[in-house]
Amino acid sequence: MGAHEWARGEVERSLQQARELGIEPVLALRALLSAVVQGSQQVRSSKDLAEELLFLADNLDDQRDYAFMRP
Repeated sequence: MGAHEWARGEVERSLQQARELGIEPVLALRALLSAVVQGSQQVRSSKDLAEELLFLADNLDDQRDYAFMRP
């Protein structure tokens, strides 16, 4: 099992726990994201973390056509 597969499973388990506690998925995901960012700050520079978050935010649209992906 790879890191990404493991992480997706952890998120699903956390969302299930949140539902059982009556916590809305949007709030649970925001809280998880905040906790992950705080944890990442302990092992990465702020600049590196900010660059990765910006990259992820810039690539949220699955339908977007990227020039570098064209044949």
